[in-house]
Amino acid sequence: MQDADVIIIGSGMGGATMAAQLAPSGRKILIIERGDHLRPSANDRDDTAIFANGHFRPDETWVDGDGQPFNPGNYYNVGGNSKFYGAVLIRYRKEDFSELAHLQGSSPAWPITYDEIEPWYARAESMFQVRGENQGDRTEPVHSNTYDFPPVPDEADIADLRHRLARAGLTPVSLPLGVDIERWLAHGATPWDAFPDTCSGKMDAESIALQSAMNAANVSLMTNTKVGRLEVDDVGTVSGVVVKLKDRIETLRAPIVVLAAGAVNSAALLLSSRTETYPTGLANRSDQVGRNFMNHNASAVLAMHPFRKNNAIYQKTLMFNDYYLTDGDNGPPLGNIQLLGKISGTILSANTPLPKIVANWIAARSFDFYAMSEDLPDPESRVTVKNKQIHLSWKRTNWDAHQMLVQKLKRVLKKAGFPIVLTQSFDKRTPSHQCGTARMGVDPTTSVVDTYCRSHDHKNLFIADASVLPTSAAVNPALTIAALSMRAADHILREEFAA
Repeated sequence: MQDADVIIIGSGMGGATMAAQLAPSGRKILIIERGDHLRPSANDRDDTAIFANGHFRPDETWVDGDGQPFNPGNYYNVGGNSKFYGAVLIRYRKEDFSELAHLQGSSPAWPITYDEIEPWYARAESMFQVRGENQGDRTEPVHSNTYDFPPVPDEADIADLRHRLARAGLTPVSLPLGVDIERWLAHGATPWDAFPDTCSGKMDAESIALQSAMNAANVSLMTNTKVGRLEVDDVGTVSGVVVKLKDRIETLRAPIVVLAAGAVNSAALLLSSRTETYPTGLANRSDQVGRNFMNHNASAVLAMHPFRKNNAIYQKTLMFNDYYLTDGDNGPPLGNIQLLGKISGTILSANTPLPKIVANWIAARSFDFYAMSEDLPDPESRVTVKNKQIHLSWKRTNWDAHQMLVQKLKRVLKKAGFPIVLTQSFDKRTPSHQCGTARMGVDPTTSVVDTYCRSHDHKNLFIADASVLPTSAAVNPALTIAALSMRAADHILREEFAA
């Protein structure tokens, strides 16, 4: 007896997009989500609740590579981390799909090219109603489409910033964003970056993809349901999904299982499903499950002039990639720079030892940048599970290149008229686009899934989240996750459902 034709574990960007793509088939699709829906509350736009009190952070502890416990910044709710994301829906650059030399190593080539994924990028941009323009950025790869919506407009102080950056020799361009700015601001004059979306102002996994899927009668969603392990039969088929629902344990069955629980939790689930036949965990003939964990090297950079205030509300509308493929002097790639959502004194004092009065003074004047550099895959940077607890040993790579990026940014910001520039790097408590723990590849001895995200070891198991990314690149991964999920769903429709 089967409970569905497809079981999807996780309702974030990968899982929800998969469900939306499969829904028109008429096949019975069951989505399992560990958390619940986020519902409107007084905490949604309260920076003290979110950033100082950690109201939405999970009640969970992981252990780091030094054996120290920490509270991760991952979210368990319908829509996954996308409910809190900065809504940046940007493509990897064409060069990111090829081997690329960096200051402290190389990022490997993908088993697919940019041209192969490009049509899915176009479809994902249309689904998530991206606001943008593909002009002005020399690193922007070729698009087969144009954006359906114009960019989110700069506020007055950000328009002035854009001119200052251009005069300093940079090439600022509009961020491609999944934000309905009128709807967002109608529910509160705050940034959206790291704030929960309970008004459908952001084009997130729930408000777009899941909503589309749930309009079909053949799609259902189980919330507050944690998956404990996967079962396999004698021939290696995933035969059951063991879940905890309230106070009972159940086993759900479907001929196709899609794992989309996120880079850390998908790896942890596969490792926790070990058996005598699969002593190192499922989908792990290659011994690569949990390995090659990547997390962007990231820093906040605050530029300010003591006699000028920044009156922006949301701020996050521009980026520049002048140092993305080279350091500007024919040196190594350094990374992407984009605006953060406007920080407040509360946010700043919650993340620094600054007194609130000083934090308020700085926040009123600062223009807040996010500097992001590629973290290279390292097999010793990994997720493991010990005594049912997740251990995350992140071996940060390419850090010198990130420091070079921050130093270049500081110099150019001073040239643009900001005599004071403050910086702070993000630590392990702030997930910066986790990926890589179930890498894609054509060789089953060195990778976990094939180019359609199907497990090499279990032919009815697909993985549709950031864990399959072979490299982290140096841009936000949400659009790439959606595009890969769409591509995998099309493969299932064509090869599995048509059989």
